[in-house]
Amino acid sequence: MPNKTLKLPSCSKSICQLEQFIGVVAHKYNINDERYPDILISLTEAVNNAIIHGNKEDRSKYVNVKLAKTQEGLSFWISDEGPGFNPKHVPDPTAPENIGCCGGRGVFLMKQLADRVVYHDNGSTVEILFSV
Repeated sequence: MPNKTLKLPSCSKSICQLEQFIGVVAHKYNINDERYPDILISLTEAVNNAIIHGNKEDRSKYVNVKLAKTQEGLSFWISDEGPGFNPKHVPDPTAPENIGCCGGRGVFLMKQLADRVVYHDNGSTVEILFSV
């Protein structure tokens, strides 16, 4: 069960709060300088996706970030109030036909930088695990 939480309004300024949260987490759990950027980029992408695609930038909706320290590492759960999506339908941004197109880069980055990415609640929650 997560033991740290952050509730963010659905606006771009929330990313500043997220960065502060990640800084505190990095200090508390002694995240090394090599792993910190992976966590920062992945969570920023997840929260941006939740704000823009999940909550449609509706300021009456929130994005929740929860943290749990597990035997495997640090597990972050990012949830929005949107209807969700099917991650299998996200285009591969590295495919030749998608180069230069928008979409899929954030999901791709999260998968590349984290040790595990799992979607729950019909895609409205993403769990991102980092072994630290």
